[in-house]
Order: sequence, then C-alpha cells, then structure tokens
Amino acid sequence: MEVQWVLVCHGMVTLTVVVSFLCGHSPIFKGTPVGWIHYFLTFGAWDYLLRFVEFVFGSKGTDAVLSVESFCCDRPNPFLQIIYLLLLGSTYFITVKSSFVYIPGYYIGEVHKYMSFGAVIIGVLLFLLTSFCDPGTVNAKNVSQYISVYPYDDIIYSEKECPTCKIPKPARSKHCSICNRCVARFDHHCGWMNNCIGEKNTKYFMAFLLWHFLLCLYGAVAIGFILAGRVKELRIVHILTSYYGIENTFRSLAPRVLQWLVGTYNTQILLLVFFFLVSLLLAGFFAYHLNLCLTNTTTNEKFKWREYTSLQKKISEAKASAAALKASMANAELERPAMSKWRGLWRRSEAKAEAIVAKRNMYDKGNFRNISEIVYPLSSRQAFQKPYHKSE
Repeated sequence: MEVQWVLVCHGMVTLTVVVSFLCGHSPIFKGTPVGWIHYFLTFGAWDYLLRFVEFVFGSKGTDAVLSVESFCCDRPNPFLQIIYLLLLGSTYFITVKSSFVYIPGYYIGEVHKYMSFGAVIIGVLLFLLTSFCDPGTVNAKNVSQYISVYPYDDIIYSEKECPTCKIPKPARSKHCSICNRCVARFDHHCGWMNNCIGEKNTKYFMAFLLWHFLLCLYGAVAIGFILAGRVKELRIVHILTSYYGIENTFRSLAPRVLQWLVGTYNTQILLLVFFFLVSLLLAGFFAYHLNLCLTNTTTNEKFKWREYTSLQKKISEAKASAAALKASMANAELERPAMSKWRGLWRRSEAKAEAIVAKRNMYDKGNFRNISEIVYPLSSRQAFQKPYHKSE
C-alpha cells in the first residue's frame, strides 16, 4: 500500500505542476493555488533562491549564482542539450531493463523491440538537425536577398539597421542576443537545441516536436499493452472472480486489477504516467507552433503584435479621455447629459481602437502556402532561381 500511495501522490503532484506551469498565467487562475504555483515556478523560486544565497553567502554568493545563470541562459552552451540526451538515454534504458523482458507478450510482438530503438534514433537525428542546422543567419552577403523576399509591413516591421551587426535589418528578422547574430524569420531561441529557430530550421523543429509527441504516446500505449498482456497471461481476472469471489463486472474488477498492477509493476506504471504527461506537454507545444505556421506568424511576431495592440489601445483611450474631458468642461452645467456623452465617446473610442488594432498580417497567404514556406523557405527558392535569371 505504501508504494501505491507514493505513485498516486507522484502522479497528482506531477499533473498539478505541469498544469500550473502551462496554464497558471491564465486570468481564470488568478488568486488560486494554480496561479500561485505558476508564479513560484516562473519567478518566485528563483527570487527566493537568490535571497537565501545572499543571506548565507553574502553578495559574492549571489554574484556566483548570477554568473552561472548568465552562462546557462545568456550565452550559447550545450547544458540543456546534454540534459536532453541524458533524459532520453536513461528513460530508454529504464524502459528496456524493466519492460522488454515481457516482449513478446500477449498483445505486443517482438518487432517493437527494434521499432522502439529505431524511433529513438530518428528522434535523436531530428534533434541534431534542429540543433546544428543554420536557422537562417543574415549577413552582409545575403541581406539583400532576405530584404527582397520579406517586405516590410510598416506596422511591426520598418526599414532600420541592426545596431550590432551594422547591416540593414530584413523584415521578420531579429538579432539574437544569445547567439549574437541576426536570424531570418526569427521565432525564438531554444535552449534545448542551443540554437535559434528561424527560417531554415523551423521544419526540423516542428518535426522534432511531432515525432517526440508520437514517441512518448507510443511508449505509453506499448507499456499499456504489456500490462494488459500480463493481466491476460497470468489470468488475474479469473483468479479474482474464482478464488476471491469478486463480481465479474468492470466496476468491481477494475480497482482490484489496478491495485495489483501498481503493486507488482510500479516501474512500468511510473513510465506510463511519465510518457503520457510528456506527450500531453509536447502536444500542446506542437499545436501552438502549428497554429503559428498555419497563419505564417512567429512567436516573436506574437509578442510584437501584442505590444502594438496594447499601444494602440492606450492611444485610443487617451484620445477618448481627452475628448470626454473637453466635452464635460464645455457642458459643465449639464452634468447628467455630459456623463452620458462621455460614456458614448468612450464606447466609440473603444470600437475604433478595436478596428485600428486588428491584426493585418500581410505574410499570411493561406494555410497551404504558409506551410509550403516552412517546408521550402522563400530565400532558398530565390537562391535556386538565381542561376536561371543570370542565364537569361
């Protein structure tokens, strides 16, 4: 029973942490334990750690911790890449040692021993492709090419020079402070890949997310079939109904079978829960980035549009306030009508603000063309076509 309660508590804690980390910023969780846990995970824990280090070791200790943070977060380093490889390797090793002894089983064939190994190798290859492929570095040689394929929209992108690289800054590009380079169609810098996600490696990044989601889902389903096979091979249902007098219904048998599985195959249950939760996490990330790809938007542009929207709303609200104040001063003797007029002006300004800040994404050309740009980037098409223009 102790092992079962440990597993139940482990699953509940893991689920709570994952949900809090991913969804705790939502307004519906404001002032709730989920919101508090999200704040603690994203900001509070680090703040308390710095305070504790400063209290115990003084300013020198804080400086040492901040220097480690700078090395891990502000400069290119393989720290998270090593963690990924260790996590993948150790998980596969534990799965092999604990579960492959039951393959082949009643519901699963021996081919899955080799399929699982091949699936892991493909995952590593996608990881290496995303990590070491050029994301689309912009330099003096190719900057004119990127400017020609990505026009400025004069809303969130306008003609300017990168102050660090000292070259014109193409639309949709961004200078990554970690990699110290401008990247075309910049999405974000991924610490797990130790690389930026940009024009030329977004397709590998998407394949990496999709494949690892399917890999974790495959692991969870395979272990589920292994456990179901053990129940069938050992005739657990027959033993429970014949020798223990348990009623032969799902409602009566399911809790007893689950209790037996947790007590007998606790490692496999832990792996199943782990694979399932990680697959949910990866599914969320993949769905988010797939939506960006379908609308030809990047994570960087999401933030830019949000800033633009916020700024336009503030400007509209300021204009509405000024108009309302002017109207109320002109009609000071008519207090109640002035108030209704102020409200009318405010509502009209809000409607106008919504119209002004509506997203005008000129790069969205329809789902099919947007996806084709991910698979076959625009700059690569132009580079391919250049020789034909010259020959003509």
